Amino acid sequence: QVQLVESGGGSVQAGGSLRLSCAASGSPYSSRCMGWFRQAPGKERERVASIYSGIYPGGGGPYYADSVKGRFTISQDAAKNMVYLQMNSLKPEDTAMYYCAASERRDRWRSCTANEFAYWGQGTQVTVSS
Repeated sequence: QVQLVESGGGSVQAGGSLRLSCAASGSPYSSRCMGWFRQAPGKERERVASIYSGIYPGGGGPYYADSVKGRFTISQDAAKNMVYLQMNSLKPEDTAMYYCAASERRDRWRSCTANEFAYWGQGTQVTVSS
């Protein structure tokens, strides 16, 4: 079992920045797909970004949804079991509940896919006003 706790959400004006953090605990951090998802009211959950955890690259490299490319950056501190999402140039349409998610441990040769995330945090709200 992996426990995930998000922090860093809040309210900002359009054009602003936020940094979300996700602390993982309970099971080995490495060799998983770690991701950020978001869900706005009335919309389906969307994978925003994902990365393969640990010191070796894998999972097909960092993934970004088209809607956030060039504005959001996913990163990790494997020594601290932390995953981050730096969000710049925020837009009102980025408003959503953001969730950290993790897959089961797996090899690094396959790309991370949206449907393999098995563990979820409780979410942190991001609100962007125009």
